[in-house]
Amino acid sequence: MESLLILHAAAALCAPWLTRLLGRDAFPLLALAPAAGFCYSLWVLASGVPEVSSSSWAPALGLSLSFRADEPGLLMMALVTGVGLLVMVYSSRYFPAGEAGLARFGGFMLAFAGAMLGLVMADDLFLLYVFWELTTVFSWLLIGYDPESRASRRAAMKALTLTTLGGLAMLAGFVVIGQAAGTYRLSAIVADPPRGGPVAAGLVLVLAGALAKSAIFPFSTWLPAAMAAPTPVSAYLHAAAMVKAGVYLLARLAPAFGDVPVWRAVAVPLGVLTMVLGGWRALRETDLKRLLAYGTVSQLGFLTILFGMGTRDAALAGVAMLLAHALFKAALFLVVGAVDHAAGTRDLNRLSGLWRSAPWLCAAAVLAGASMAGVPPLVGFVAKEAALESLLTWETFDTLALAGVVAGSALTVAYTLRFLWGAFGTKRGLRPSPAHRTPAAMFAPTALLSALGLALAPLAGVYDAAMSGYTGSFRDAGHGTHLALWTGAAVPLLLSLLIFAVGGLLFWARRPVARIGAALQFADSATLFWTVMRRLDLFAIQTTGIVQRGSVPDYLLITLASVAALGLFSFLYVTPPDLDLRIVAWQQPEQPFVVVLMVAAAALALAARAYVLLAVVTGLTGYGTALLFLAHGSPDLALTQFLAETLSLVVFALVLRRLPIEPVQARLRFPFRLAIGLVVGTVTAGAGMLAMEARQAEPVGGLMAGAAERAGAHNIVSALLLDIRAWDTLGESTVLVVLTLGVTSLVFLRRTSYTIERDEGGTARPPGRPHWLSSALPRGERALAFEVAARLTFHTVLVLSVYLLLVGHSLVGGGFAGGIVAGLAITVRYLAGGRYELAAAVPVHAGVLLGAGLTLSTGTALAGLLSSGAALTMLAADVTVPLLGTLHLSTGLLFDLGVYVTVIGMVQDVLRALGAELDRQIEKENAS
Repeated sequence: MESLLILHAAAALCAPWLTRLLGRDAFPLLALAPAAGFCYSLWVLASGVPEVSSSSWAPALGLSLSFRADEPGLLMMALVTGVGLLVMVYSSRYFPAGEAGLARFGGFMLAFAGAMLGLVMADDLFLLYVFWELTTVFSWLLIGYDPESRASRRAAMKALTLTTLGGLAMLAGFVVIGQAAGTYRLSAIVADPPRGGPVAAGLVLVLAGALAKSAIFPFSTWLPAAMAAPTPVSAYLHAAAMVKAGVYLLARLAPAFGDVPVWRAVAVPLGVLTMVLGGWRALRETDLKRLLAYGTVSQLGFLTILFGMGTRDAALAGVAMLLAHALFKAALFLVVGAVDHAAGTRDLNRLSGLWRSAPWLCAAAVLAGASMAGVPPLVGFVAKEAALESLLTWETFDTLALAGVVAGSALTVAYTLRFLWGAFGTKRGLRPSPAHRTPAAMFAPTALLSALGLALAPLAGVYDAAMSGYTGSFRDAGHGTHLALWTGAAVPLLLSLLIFAVGGLLFWARRPVARIGAALQFADSATLFWTVMRRLDLFAIQTTGIVQRGSVPDYLLITLASVAALGLFSFLYVTPPDLDLRIVAWQQPEQPFVVVLMVAAAALALAARAYVLLAVVTGLTGYGTALLFLAHGSPDLALTQFLAETLSLVVFALVLRRLPIEPVQARLRFPFRLAIGLVVGTVTAGAGMLAMEARQAEPVGGLMAGAAERAGAHNIVSALLLDIRAWDTLGESTVLVVLTLGVTSLVFLRRTSYTIERDEGGTARPPGRPHWLSSALPRGERALAFEVAARLTFHTVLVLSVYLLLVGHSLVGGGFAGGIVAGLAITVRYLAGGRYELAAAVPVHAGVLLGAGLTLSTGTALAGLLSSGAALTMLAADVTVPLLGTLHLSTGLLFDLGVYVTVIGMVQDVLRALGAELDRQIEKENAS
């Protein structure tokens, strides 16, 4: 089953290239992917269900890639792949040759088909949710196929908003149900469903997601708006596939939760309301696609009623209607596309006499329409008769549902007649609509879907037996409803005759009915939706104006206050009452002295009245933290903290050159700021102590020594970063690079504006300067001793940085520490000689270093992953080097080298943006 998903993904990736190469003729070739899925579903049907496949995804979290093809899943697989195959063939002639956007359409269509296939096969709730949201995203892209059309954009946004909102609610429901069941395996939950109050609440959330996906009231508004999409999209997504996802989820969960009161209380009334309102609205639509759209809404309400009843008989009628609806509604949408293609319009007030110019298309439409209306001997009739029979229990709730189904079915007959008359009938006062011949690639899929509605009806008993595994999973015995072309039941047949009579009467009085419908409409759903969205936007803007004021102190205040509030809440309501909190004043004798120095530095920071002094005393707290690391026996962390704090002070100094000397007056009074600081500090320290004391499992730190030993490392920190958590380190390096580029890009609009003046020999130095010292600082700012010392120690410090890089696997050091040491050497060169000295120290563009470092780290990790299945395990060897001793050369060292180069590039980019460019700017200002 995973192979089918991979096939669809590969086809979606190849679709843009194939459509650019072959144009619309690529669609039949792309249809091979859904054709393979359809053949697979037939093979599973022949070999026996269910077909199960499972592989590990995240074992520690209990997640797996679990797929299952049972009776309802196999039905949906056949519909998704079979209708998808026909729609792709249909699309090869629906779109004109050279149509812009065909590459996007083909890729998105196959990607959606693959996502929908994964949805119906998924046997894990989280996996189902992943595919659920993928179908939402791809449907958004397909509905918004024409980005220049405002209607398409608005329709896509409406569908995305409503279905995503329901999907988030559904995810919360999945978590509740999965936790209550002790498993997220869908088949296991259905076999042994949990019970209780939380489960009922979770079911309501799941129903919200399912009903939103299937456009059930009050979420119905997105489906008619989605008719802005091309007709193949409507035939596939909004008839056979996407809108069925919610109904399919109801069908899967009905055996487990159909007897829960909240299930029927939510699904059945909303289904009845949707069926009646959708059918009533279809009676006054003049656009054929929108008429079918409201008819689809009505039919989805019908399906929701059947699966919402939660009984064996109603579910049997539901799976019959699921098949019938996909066949006749997909065929009718394709008919609309063919009519629009042939006559140039789908407005029923402008179409007349098309049955004469397109008789075969009319015949296919009549056959599909008759199935939709429930006329014998078609599958629609079989499903409708079974539905009526399943609701004949004469219980009050079932009787109300039966009344709603009868009323909705009568409306279905009426709008079916309106559709056929509007598309093909001869209308007085209108000339016959000119129409050209329908291409075979458009007519054949339409005719096949319509013919299947007739051909499958005599096989109703076979279909009934095939679904026995699913219907048998319901806990009620039922009262003998079966699928058959002729059941002999008198009451359902009499109700069908009543439905036909009332439907015909409504069609005959279509004009008064349309006027009555327009008069009774008190609000347009689209207007209501966009009004709500505008109100939400206005509320968001006003809230943002209050909270996001552009003030960093305000942001810090909100963040710190939130931290304090969360900590106090956790302490009061979450902390176990029997927790024994042991407070140890200190563990090493030097710790109190370091703490006193840090507290003194913090107090001095409160009294500082200059930015430079504030930056320095704040840095002292960082140095104190490094001393605490050293006291705890963590020289690696101490070295990194010392180096990073020093580099940060330099960056602060560079930035402060362009800021006022005196800080601005604080908006908050000193006592308030002091109180906030004390509360946050106390809460943070207390949370740390509580977390350590509440720990029940053995700390993972005690296991790191053994893990480092197995990795061949004597430095636990290096082993942790390069062997145990290599992917995390790679991600952190990437984040640092992106952050550096973002910050430096904010300083200047054009990053390429920095250039170095060079002499005739290509050396970077200012005019008239000695060849050895190329300082560009003004004479009053130069310090000759500093320049000479920077030049003399530069290469020695670089050698030290390389040494730290090489010994990081065994001793104190590593790529990050070595890179910062090299960066400090470059920083000293810049501070001593200015921007020309920076260019002489690092004559390579910062972007080259950043790119090379990331490429080396990423390439090393991927090479190990591809060769051995794990990152950074490709090679390792101990080599004896004169003067240096034994070096441990490994893939980890190459990875660390990439980090080393990346850090140097980051430092150079910061010095270039915050230093060299500011120097140039200052020189221009002084010159002018």
